[in-house]
Amino acid sequence: MPILREHANEIFKHVLSTLDPEQLVKEKVSIQDSTLIVEKREYNLNNYENIYVVGGGKACAPMAKAMEELLGDKIDNGLIVVKYNHGLPLNKIETVEASHPIPDKNGIRGTSDILRLLSKTGEKDLVICLISGGGSALLVQPHKEITLPGLQIISTKLLACGARIDEINTVRKHLSSIKGGQLARASYPSTLITLILSDVVGDPMDIIASGPTVPDESTFEDAYKIIQKYSLEDKILNSVYRFLRSGKTGKIEETPKNGDEIFDNTQNVIVGSNKIALDAAEKKAKDLGYNTIILSSLVEGESKDAAKFFAAIAKEVSRT
Repeated sequence: MPILREHANEIFKHVLSTLDPEQLVKEKVSIQDSTLIVEKREYNLNNYENIYVVGGGKACAPMAKAMEELLGDKIDNGLIVVKYNHGLPLNKIETVEASHPIPDKNGIRGTSDILRLLSKTGEKDLVICLISGGGSALLVQPHKEITLPGLQIISTKLLACGARIDEINTVRKHLSSIKGGQLARASYPSTLITLILSDVVGDPMDIIASGPTVPDESTFEDAYKIIQKYSLEDKILNSVYRFLRSGKTGKIEETPKNGDEIFDNTQNVIVGSNKIALDAAEKKAKDLGYNTIILSSLVEGESKDAAKFFAAIAKEVSRT
């Protein structure tokens, strides 16, 4: 048993090192002279007047550190929003720390500053956006009709009622001025590159951090139905419920959809994911001499239920 525990610990440490956010960015992004290469796509930096780095998420600081090491003084300005105590010393990119998973005023302040920065960009500017898990709670700019308490209450209720992450983020997107493709709208017509560290099963870009830079496939109608599904009508502020109902009837502009010109000059790249972690674990286990297979990278649900399922498989294998 001690050797099994030791090997399990070795596998775990190997996966953690593989998923280092700073290293993951550098594996997808490189620079040669004045050319930025992002997953084989090339950008001549001489074509841009300004380079900005923005973003949000619990792993955003090491991602930003990687971009500073790659681009150095080529970065003109930047700002990221991270969870409290998750910041790192950075030279060109400002860091705002905020609350997760329930948003707070610091998150709003940091996000407002990002949107203010993006409002000054033009077609000769390059914006690099860094997104990781937690970005949906940290990049928070509610519609002008939604108050922070209203946002906090509905976030708390959605987290407590058992709603899936895609359902939670569908509602979040339709109460926000930055989620669901709206960061892309704010940065248009600049060139926009987004590097994404996924924490969502299957890596759906419109769900990770509520998809601030990709077309939104959900609607106000979907958000409204989620509130009804979990019987939250009387548990959230009436102003929030009325807002979603107004959106459902077409009185409020929808989030940007596929085909919108704001996405014409964008690139979205997954730099890390659950599947990458599994592949790393499989490789290390094989190196240690284990006959290893990946059962699935798409398991969803409560972790305790998944643990019981995998434990049952392990017991069955040990008997054969």
